[in-house]
Amino acid sequence: MSRSDSTERFSSRVADYVRYRPDYPPALLHWLHHDIGIPTETLVADIGAGTGISTRLFLASGHPVIAVEPNAAMRNAAEQWLAPDYLRLKLVDGTAEATTLAQDSVGLVAAAQAFHWFDTAAVRREWARILHPGGMALVFWNSRLLDASPFLVGYEQLLLEFGTDYTQVAERYQDDDAMRAWFGPGLRGLASFPNVQRMDLDGLRGRLLSSSYAPQAGHRRHAPMLEALQQLFDAHAVDGQVAFQYHTRAFIGTLD
Repeated sequence: MSRSDSTERFSSRVADYVRYRPDYPPALLHWLHHDIGIPTETLVADIGAGTGISTRLFLASGHPVIAVEPNAAMRNAAEQWLAPDYLRLKLVDGTAEATTLAQDSVGLVAAAQAFHWFDTAAVRREWARILHPGGMALVFWNSRLLDASPFLVGYEQLLLEFGTDYTQVAERYQDDDAMRAWFGPGLRGLASFPNVQRMDLDGLRGRLLSSSYAPQAGHRRHAPMLEALQQLFDAHAVDGQVAFQYHTRAFIGTLD
């Protein structure tokens, strides 16, 4: 997959991404500040910031943030959502591998759900360049539990049946051993936190359509997929909702 493909494949899904993608648990920031010892005044470069879900997490806890995002539609969504409330936000048109940031300019580089799209060798060099000496890189994302409930088992089967390139995208996520190898001796901590997202039918539909592998309107699989989603919801909803259960996995270390 080319860099332009991975950058632009969410352009038509921005509205659903803003409304229906899961947040990250507060325990992640508690771990970062209290267990790892990162001060809240540390300048964060949030790489692949997208619509600002991870950016808001850092801003709300007091960090100044430079949000680096190459997709104009997603970057504009982040600006509309966050800029009015957070004066310590700067948005930058840049990629993970070429951030445009100055050498030795930030104390923490962070990457959330977008990390699996990056050229991991190139970003390691680039992030080491922009970090202060002794600065750290934080990589984290939500991993959906595939078999924690009958609903989640059914949802996974739906993606396998209707997704356009679901298997290839899923295989891009790194496991713990790969992340240990990526950090090498600089690894300072890893953690996993439970995270739950509860949705009604509209939320579930939006969550599905925010995924880059979900066929959109006009595709031959789109209508059958939504019909199967309705049936899945009807079979498993409790009090009008279903629950997505995740583990938020986090890795932090230096890149010396």
